Amino acid sequence: MRAFITSACLLLSTSATLANNNTSTDTDDIRKVMDTFHEAVVSHDGARLSALFIPEGSTWLNVLKSPAKVRVGSYQDFAKFVTTTQSALNPKHSHVRIQTDGTIASAYFDFVFLVDGKEENKGSEAWQLVKGPDGWRIAAVTYSSEPRL
Repeated sequence: MRAFITSACLLLSTSATLANNNTSTDTDDIRKVMDTFHEAVVSHDGARLSALFIPEGSTWLNVLKSPAKVRVGSYQDFAKFVTTTQSALNPKHSHVRIQTDGTIASAYFDFVFLVDGKEENKGSEAWQLVKGPDGWRIAAVTYSSEPRL
């Protein structure tokens, strides 16, 4: 009986370690999605940006802080802006927190969006991600917004 309990504990311990390693790998992969998002925006690569999203059912919500108002947009609109603007773009992310079970994930962070080196917008942002056969993709973006007036 003692051998059985020892074996069971070892098996559970190994499973927990493997789960933590997979979660760590997933967290690293999600950070790579965030890095790719940043690089695509900076390089005005709307196609690369669009490839980060699931093509069907993605949501894009901008919640203005004052006055409170929700604007519904799309990643396609943002990708078009990224591609067509002549301005230098630089989204900066900080205080990133990622949670995942290896199938779904959320990333929450603060952002400052710089246009031509000047703060154009800031707030907090939440992404919902899903893991499919091609890796992690963004399913939803919701962000609070304090645009510079």
